[in-house]
Amino acid sequence: MKENMSDFEIIDEQTDFVVVSKHENINFHDEDDLGQGLFNQVAHAIQCPKLYPVHRLDKMTSGLIIFAKTLATAQQFQQMFEKHEIAKFYLAISTHKPKKKQGLIKGDMQKSRRGMWKLMRTTNNPAITQFFSYGLGNGKRLFLLKPHSGKTHQLRVALNSIGATIYGDPLYSSNVSTSTQTQEILADRGYLHAFAITFVLHGQTYKYVCKPTRGHEFDSTGCKQHIDELARPWQLNWPNI
Repeated sequence: MKENMSDFEIIDEQTDFVVVSKHENINFHDEDDLGQGLFNQVAHAIQCPKLYPVHRLDKMTSGLIIFAKTLATAQQFQQMFEKHEIAKFYLAISTHKPKKKQGLIKGDMQKSRRGMWKLMRTTNNPAITQFFSYGLGNGKRLFLLKPHSGKTHQLRVALNSIGATIYGDPLYSSNVSTSTQTQEILADRGYLHAFAITFVLHGQTYKYVCKPTRGHEFDSTGCKQHIDELARPWQLNWPNI
């Protein structure tokens, strides 16, 4: 099932939940000057008077997001997230050379200036992210990211901490050089996409993959080829953490 809406697509609708792919630059909640946010748009589209968010995406991030249609299902999803029983995978593009090309990024997150966060060296309650990366040429790299926690701005902060700020990130690109900032501002979007998600609910396994369809860099031939090869990210050799 795939139904097009103005700011999102319905990927699948089950009795207890709905999976949508949101477009970039769409806020989760209503905005006074910009109208309905994603939550109310989805509720209206599926005519569901009671819809429950179980996780969220930043405004700049596109891709897969789940809404529960009953309170009991929402509580089940919340427990699954807390127990790390839901695997999520993201794609990102950076125009900066990372300090390492694959591995683990782990550390506590602390609020910084202007709504940003920074990664600390302490690990009392750490944000944990695994990643692989692939060269795209012209100094660009594609990242496949697997978060093991759900902190605010986690993936944006993780890549920023290894010197690979996400291309077009309107917030964290302020940390790079002035010439690069100009390039980042001209980007047609922030290049972070919720690519795949898998979980087991009521004894049934669900696996969803949604390739990015918007953004010049995602649409380049080399990038599309890598994304096609990563279409089953849960099958990659992710080291135990």
